[in-house]
Amino acid sequence: MSTKRALHFVFKVGNRTETAKFYRDILGMKFLRHEEFEEGCKAACNGPYDGKWSKSMVGYGPEDNHFVVELTYNYGIGSYKLGTDFRGITIHSKKVIENAQKNGYPVTEEGDKKVVISPDGYRFIVVDEDVREVSKYDPVKKVTLASSDLKKSVDYWSRLAGMTVYTQTEKTALLGYGDDQCSLELYDIGGDVDHGTAFGRIAFSCPAAELPGIEQTMKSEGQKILTPLVSLDTPGKATVSVVILADPDGHEICFVGDEAFRELSQVDPNADKLLDEAVAADKSDEWFAKKGRTKASAE
Repeated sequence: MSTKRALHFVFKVGNRTETAKFYRDILGMKFLRHEEFEEGCKAACNGPYDGKWSKSMVGYGPEDNHFVVELTYNYGIGSYKLGTDFRGITIHSKKVIENAQKNGYPVTEEGDKKVVISPDGYRFIVVDEDVREVSKYDPVKKVTLASSDLKKSVDYWSRLAGMTVYTQTEKTALLGYGDDQCSLELYDIGGDVDHGTAFGRIAFSCPAAELPGIEQTMKSEGQKILTPLVSLDTPGKATVSVVILADPDGHEICFVGDEAFRELSQVDPNADKLLDEAVAADKSDEWFAKKGRTKASAE
């Protein structure tokens, strides 16, 4: 049995007001934590930016047993360029399409799939059925990322990162750390993977004692380490150890020490209030509108 578990995927967002509505009213998720920071993250959690930013965690339940989304907002940046790297998050729920129709939110059909797209352009693939197994109740079932060479990607994620390969075809592979967790799907796009400026990051936890070994394995295999093992402080909360990697296509991967992360990731009952207060206090949209300008686009 694997000691690793899937935690979250990180998106950069440019409009917190519309983004919050989408996750609350369309996907039916709840905000779990919200934090504001005055300067950039040592592990570049918010991307290559040094200024003020915020982090909001949102999902269907606690990160202890649900795969959630991390929304990072860099003050002053209104949009990001999408690449071909992120293919979608698959959710099993009868409520999402119902919510979208009720709110007049567009739903597109791609073959037998229904897709809703967040205000920042991120795809959510909806399987219009409820998840009934109690042990597998998390509606978030898989994250799909692009691959330029499926064989190489599968080797990295299975042999080096320790994932189990569940199924594989000529174009796709489904892997994971447990059948009760969100899975990773790799989709061969037959060409180079473009990360744009919107590039995300997928996060997993493991016992902190395993982090040096993960780092050493990647070093010895000549794989890219974006941030060597480092401790990250959150004021008033637990300090966590992380190592940030990149797979052969440049997908960012965070491995974090599980023990401290479980303490850090506890649900904050004030999360909604803190997010709403931060959005209300952020007058940047008003300022740009008065000046007849738009926020910068991270092109």
